[in-house]
Amino acid sequence: MSKLTVIILAKNEEQNIVDCINSAKFADEVLIIDDFSTDKTVQVAESMGARVVQHALENNWAQQRQFGIAEATHEWILFLDSDERISEPLSQEIKSVITNKDKHCYWLPRHNLFHHNTATHGSVRPDRVLRLMPKQGATVEGFVHESIYSPFPEARLSKPLYHYTYDNWEQYFNKFNRYTSAAAKQYKEKNKSCSFIGDIVLRPIWAFVKVYFIQSGFKDGKIGFVLSMNHAFYTMTKYVKLYYLNRLNGKL
Repeated sequence: MSKLTVIILAKNEEQNIVDCINSAKFADEVLIIDDFSTDKTVQVAESMGARVVQHALENNWAQQRQFGIAEATHEWILFLDSDERISEPLSQEIKSVITNKDKHCYWLPRHNLFHHNTATHGSVRPDRVLRLMPKQGATVEGFVHESIYSPFPEARLSKPLYHYTYDNWEQYFNKFNRYTSAAAKQYKEKNKSCSFIGDIVLRPIWAFVKVYFIQSGFKDGKIGFVLSMNHAFYTMTKYVKLYYLNRLNGKL
C-alpha cells in the first residue's frame, strides 16, 4: 500500500507548527526540515511525532526542498509550508489518489487568507500549487519562488489547501524584506542587469495595474488597494536592491 511523507520547511515556527502538523496527521510520516530554529519549533514538532532534520536554508528554498526529498522515507511526497493547512476534505482526496495504480503529480487549489481580512482577488487570489507527487524523479529549481518538477503526468485535486499568509503587518514587512533581498541576490548571481526606467519606474506600475485591475484587486476595497500597492512596492524594492548591488560591482 502506498505511503506518504509530508515535508515541511521550518524556522522559528512554534506559533504555526502545531496546527500545520495536525493538518498532516493522516500522513505516514511528517518530516520537518528545520533551519536551526532558536525557539521551540523542534521540541514541539518532535513531541507531536514528527521527524526533524536540521539543515541550513542559506536563503535557497529550492535546495532545502531538494534536501527534504532526499530525506523522505516513503514513495509519495507532499510539500507543505508551515503557514499552510490541509483541509479534512483534501486529506481524504489525497489518501484516495495515492492508492491509484496510475501515478500523477497533483496541483492543489490554495486559498490565501490574510488575517482579519477577506481579500480574495489580486495578489491574494486563490491559486494552484504543485505539491503532491511520487518521490521518484521529483526535483526543485529556483531560489526564492522555486518551481517543483515531476516526470509524471499532471492532474488536479479539487479540495482546498489553506494558506494563512500573514498575522500582522510587522510579519508582512519582515517577510517582504527577506524575500526582496533574496530575489536581488539571485538576480545578481545570474548577472541580471537592471534598468532604472524599465525595472524601477515602469515595472512596478505594470505590477500594480496587473493585480489591481486585471486580477480584480479593486473588488476587495481598501485592503485590495493596499495589497496591490504593496505588490508594486515589492517589485520596485527587489530591483532597487539589485540596482545598488550592481553598482557595488561597477556594472552601472
